[in-house]
Amino acid sequence: MHIDWWTLTLQTVNVLILIWILGRFFFRPVADLVEKRRAETAKLLADADTARKQAEDLRAEAAELRAGVDAQRDRLIADAHKAAETEKASLLAQLSSELEQHRKDAAIAIERERVAMQRAVLDRANELSIQIARRLLERLPADLAFSTFLEGLSNELCRLPVDSRQSLAASSPDHPLEVVAAVALDDQQAARLRDAIHTALGIDEPPLQLSRDPDLIAGFEIRGRNVIVRNNWQADLATIRKELER
Repeated sequence: MHIDWWTLTLQTVNVLILIWILGRFFFRPVADLVEKRRAETAKLLADADTARKQAEDLRAEAAELRAGVDAQRDRLIADAHKAAETEKASLLAQLSSELEQHRKDAAIAIERERVAMQRAVLDRANELSIQIARRLLERLPADLAFSTFLEGLSNELCRLPVDSRQSLAASSPDHPLEVVAAVALDDQQAARLRDAIHTALGIDEPPLQLSRDPDLIAGFEIRGRNVIVRNNWQADLATIRKELER
């Protein structure tokens, strides 16, 4: 086998020149391009990792904010519920107080109306009793009515305590006994009245000041300085009315 060293040397030189040319104009730019691409890729990966971390941070922050919002919402709902319950209790208390006040006002009004109606009934009953008493009196003989009330007056005087009778007996012309009759008395009736007072009080010719008051309906009333003795239908009706009112 024959080796052509010149040819081999030339080919070797050609290969070295080719390798240099490739290294100079092809491999280095490619390597630079690859390095550049690698750097860009690394940067993109770093940016992506940073973005991922930021996204995770944002997600964690969002979760924290959502938890805070949920807690705030729950607190606001609880506060609103509590405020509503408080307002409800306040309104119920106010309503209860107003209802109680209305009930008291109604009870007072009813009681006032009842008292007014009772008084009206008593007034009407008093008017009717006076009318009935006057009609009954009209049917009685005048002398019988006079004698009956005069006897009652004598009994009232006799039942007085001793000091009261002594007070009436101490009358004088300057301070006579005031005797009020329901009707005008004639001389005979006036004399009988003096005798009855004399017998009951034990005094002679008691100084009397006679007067007339139709409101007594029937009977008499003796008015001293400290003592008043009543025996008439007006006083009896007033006593009955007080009992009814009581």
